[in-house]
Amino acid sequence: MGTADDSFGAFLVGVVVSAMLYGVTCVQTWYYFSRYFSDPWHVRLLVSAVFISDSIHQALITHTVYTYLVTDFGNVSELEKLVWSLSVEVLFNGFTGLMVQSFFTMRVYRLSKKNIFATASVLSLVISEFVLVVIYVAKALELTTFIQVPQIRPLSMSVNAVAAAGDILITIFLCISLQQSRTGLHQSDTLINKLMLFSINTGLLTSICAVMSLISILVWPDTYVYIAFYFCLGRLYCNSLLATLNVRKGIRRDSDEDHMSISLHRPRRPVNRPISSSRMGMPNDLSIKINTTQEYVEDEFLSAKNLESSQSL
Repeated sequence: MGTADDSFGAFLVGVVVSAMLYGVTCVQTWYYFSRYFSDPWHVRLLVSAVFISDSIHQALITHTVYTYLVTDFGNVSELEKLVWSLSVEVLFNGFTGLMVQSFFTMRVYRLSKKNIFATASVLSLVISEFVLVVIYVAKALELTTFIQVPQIRPLSMSVNAVAAAGDILITIFLCISLQQSRTGLHQSDTLINKLMLFSINTGLLTSICAVMSLISILVWPDTYVYIAFYFCLGRLYCNSLLATLNVRKGIRRDSDEDHMSISLHRPRRPVNRPISSSRMGMPNDLSIKINTTQEYVEDEFLSAKNLESSQSL
């Protein structure tokens, strides 16, 4: 099992860092529901479900550490046993990852103009990761001591590898789709650059965490250092979703300063229909208005389309 430092110490560090990130999650969730109450019901439901799953996971890993470091403190025979919450927490991390990655998969689908190859590639990894998580939890619940854990270590490695691959692929496809939306106009291309940078940053954190967990298993196979990283993975997924949703008004404000107007819902009007100035004020549309040119960066929440109309603005 290794020493207390690289087993229970790793658990403790993971829980402390995870609790800090959970505080950020709570603030971001409050901010979302106080600022974006007009979002579609299914988006608000998604945020609620992700927050609940994340909260349950935080409670489970806290129970794990409390049991080992307080309840069973000094009882060597009990410390060698696996606490049920240490196995079940993986399932809720998987739930959180499934919901958040599915959200980003839908963004890939919309931004790539319904590209089946891109969407299917990402979706296959997302589903594979959750299936591996379910198998891992089912097998872990059959174990009773830490000595048996190496039996499911390959599954743990697979979960982290597939999670990292999924996050990286989502980021790549989002950046490619945004790159193809460039129009050559400075204002719109600047906005697209910001969206690309934001997509990279949100995918990078979860990818790094999953990769570090995988590397820890490979480099220190007889320790549980990797669990410290895995404890934080769900919190990073939750915050990446909330950051994506909460950044919208900031992007709108920045574009307003550049004489553009922004909204986050897909325009429902035909492309050839003249756009009157009275219809540009919809609070949740992502539209970019530049003097005699109107452009869109289009997806379900952050979108792009190019329309020339000198009289319609």
